[in-house]
Amino acid sequence: MRVVGLMSGTSYDAIDAAAADLSLDDDTLVLAPLGTISTAYDDDLRADLAGALPPARADLATVCRLDTRIGQAFAAAAVRADEELCGGRADLVASHGQTVFHWAEDGRVHGTLQIGEAAWIAEATGRPVVSGFRTRDVAAGGQGAPLVSIVDVMWLRGRPGVPVALNLGGIGNVTVLPGGAQGIGGEPLAFDTGPANALIDAAVRSMAGHDASGRPYAMDAGGALAARGAVHPMLLRRLLDDPYYALPAPKTTGKEHFHLPYLRSALDSCGPLPAEDVVATLTRLTARTVADAIRPFGATEVIASGGGTRNPVLMDWLREELGAAGPARAAGPAGGCVVRSSDELGLPAGAKEAYAFAVLGWLTAHGLPGTVPACTGARHASVLGSITPGGPGLRLPRPPATAPVRLAVGGRTGESGSRLSMSNLRCS
Repeated sequence: MRVVGLMSGTSYDAIDAAAADLSLDDDTLVLAPLGTISTAYDDDLRADLAGALPPARADLATVCRLDTRIGQAFAAAAVRADEELCGGRADLVASHGQTVFHWAEDGRVHGTLQIGEAAWIAEATGRPVVSGFRTRDVAAGGQGAPLVSIVDVMWLRGRPGVPVALNLGGIGNVTVLPGGAQGIGGEPLAFDTGPANALIDAAVRSMAGHDASGRPYAMDAGGALAARGAVHPMLLRRLLDDPYYALPAPKTTGKEHFHLPYLRSALDSCGPLPAEDVVATLTRLTARTVADAIRPFGATEVIASGGGTRNPVLMDWLREELGAAGPARAAGPAGGCVVRSSDELGLPAGAKEAYAFAVLGWLTAHGLPGTVPACTGARHASVLGSITPGGPGLRLPRPPATAPVRLAVGGRTGESGSRLSMSNLRCS
């Protein structure tokens, strides 16, 4: 079955599309990557989205317009991915949409909102669309995040030691699989570590001015600003005092908490600082809080993905905080671990979450749960999302006799299993 996964994260800079050929081999779901594309939001849409996100207040007219425009942008990305990556033969689209609010209070998530109406995608592609993944887990008492934890658990299962999947988007999140190949050491665990790029990006956009071409800086490309700056100890200490970091897992956070006014409040006690020093301090904050979150589990391997992996300063400081080795070494120093990119294991670091939502869409289409309760804190596992038909009829396949418990990334395994059973999914 060919599935297109669509994802736009908390950095809201682009829509990532990943196409995968998914087939079931006994208890293993085999993912053959077909390629990825990234489609940037146009400047006006990105500016309007940024102006509506917390702590700003948006009226319902603004939300309606954004829901439509983002849905149309996702539809265009899906059409392009189907044509360029699937040869026009995709069977299903799985759309995460754009998170605009995650209602978390007092250690609980009460609601979540992703916009980008799926009807626009179904109409443009003629394919059925799975969307609205997070809400069912929240309704079951879960955090609704990190929602890709089931994919990480399937993917990491069987690796030696204590592997950790790390995503460095706007917010950082981890999935820990205690026991690894030995299958011992307790239940898997997943949670948000805190800001990854969210505060760095906010500082750059607010303080860094314009590049040589006259365009305003949107991110610390290549970690250049952090490399020129110096960490400010008082600012770092104040940021580290945030109570979120001491909360027990599972837990989740977002830009509803870590945003520009939050940063400005912290800066008020430190006096004027150069932009480079602020960015360096925030980069150290991300490295420190991610390492503090991972360290108690005795991780032997951290497999990183997300936009933060393109920041060499952040990755070097993360290795430093963990006492970790780079990917060229077989093992880290005593008490440390290896930090490597998900690219080494076959999933592009910049599109790993889009591939993960392709898997979640496959699970939903088969009537299979898409959550691990130990990771999200839900009362039970749930089949996620809603299905929007792509045409006048919709026929879903029967659930497989054996639900997959592992994920293997590699080439096609032939036309057996789910490839044949899914032939009826496309709407006529």
